[in-house]
Amino acid sequence: MRLDQYLASCSDAFSRTLVRKLVDLGGVHVGGRRTRKCAHAIRAGEMVEVHVDGRSLEPFVLTDEHVLYRDPFLIAVNKPAGVETQPTPARYRGTLYEALLHYLHNPFRPRDKPELGMAQRLDRETSGVLLFSIHRRAHAGLTQAIAGRSATKIYLALVSGAMPNPSGEFRSLLARNRASNLMRSVAKGGKEAITRYRVLQEWGAVSLLEIELLTGRSHQIRAHLSEAGHPLLGDVRYGGPVAVAGLDIPRQMLHSWRLTLDHPVEQRKLTLEAPLPADFQYLVDRLEAGAPV
Repeated sequence: MRLDQYLASCSDAFSRTLVRKLVDLGGVHVGGRRTRKCAHAIRAGEMVEVHVDGRSLEPFVLTDEHVLYRDPFLIAVNKPAGVETQPTPARYRGTLYEALLHYLHNPFRPRDKPELGMAQRLDRETSGVLLFSIHRRAHAGLTQAIAGRSATKIYLALVSGAMPNPSGEFRSLLARNRASNLMRSVAKGGKEAITRYRVLQEWGAVSLLEIELLTGRSHQIRAHLSEAGHPLLGDVRYGGPVAVAGLDIPRQMLHSWRLTLDHPVEQRKLTLEAPLPADFQYLVDRLEAGAPV
């Protein structure tokens, strides 16, 4: 039996149309491997898994308006919030990685797979600058610059409460808590994480911070701010409020704003900036206009 026919026969929740979209996204796995062909023939005894992340079934497509910079070695994009950086069990198509491969594909040389090196990642709900290498001569140099401390990574964040000082630093060892699956500071056994901040503006119970990320641990900014009692607005997993100024917060208010580094091939200084997305800018404007918080 065809894969789409089989899934449609398993449950009334699986229409043939829905199954086709899930298969196309890459959310259906047969025998432990992602399968993107509806006509795939199911054999007796095979395990079929369907992963659904509850988000749009329309895949993200990268366009010229998302590209901040491009040369023969690098490409920088302004990642929208809500887009996965890399493939997940629920989707391959529509992730930033897949969208970049499609964008870089040369239709006149269809057999040539684009070179794509991923040295950075952003959480799904974080927006802003992401830089990729697109030539083998740049892969190692970009990875070294991002993993080391030669690159300057600046974020903008809206957080709950007023910070105790106009600037400061969080330094701890971070490790994933097995029970909660959240990153937490530990006395030993974690990886060093250093986060610096500077207050740009305050509106009573909300602050706008400029954050410099000296290390690149998973959920580092989210964990440090939450532990300090100032979680990101909208960051439900780390205790952030879901509404402020009478407005619902649709996501965590974190934006990768500026990245500065030496070009890994040409050795010149490169500074990349991503403008604030509309939802972040709208909230700042409302706060500036005096919305009660």
